[in-house]
Amino acid sequence: MSADDLPETIHVTTDEQLRAVSNLTRHRIMAVLRFEPATITQIAGRVGLAKGSSSYHVRLLERAGLVKVVRTRKVRGVTERYYAMAARAIVLPDPGAGGPDVLMRHAVADLEAAPVDGERYVRMAHLRLTEAQFAELGERMEALADEYREVSDPSLPDVSLAFALFRPAPGERVEGDAK
Repeated sequence: MSADDLPETIHVTTDEQLRAVSNLTRHRIMAVLRFEPATITQIAGRVGLAKGSSSYHVRLLERAGLVKVVRTRKVRGVTERYYAMAARAIVLPDPGAGGPDVLMRHAVADLEAAPVDGERYVRMAHLRLTEAQFAELGERMEALADEYREVSDPSLPDVSLAFALFRPAPGERVEGDAK
């Protein structure tokens, strides 16, 4: 199954789906399946889990409709299943006022787990923007991510991109940080 055969997006709408994507281990499994199908054994090796644990997490993702079996083959009398993402992208609901943003928590956890001697680009900037500038920057960031997703080559090592553009809660402005 090629990425062209996948639906563009799955919108996370049910509690079961939200619980499935909220778990860091399942997030990492979905990252493994992002570009190519893999068996439970392959997933376990890439994520660093026992096969039983990987199987459990994949079953929960499958039940939530986020991953699916895309092919099977017989190996020494056992049916080996290859799992893949059920869509190219997963759209999470707005976490709501005061709710944790699952995506950013996972991105931070992935960054912390990445090799410290690896190349990284991490930056936080406090800006002061008009509503129009804010909207334009958000659109440009999304367009840039989409542009690079289109040219992404599954044969190359994974690279993660996470960004957040938001207005902090009142009172969180840092004095002198208008650069």
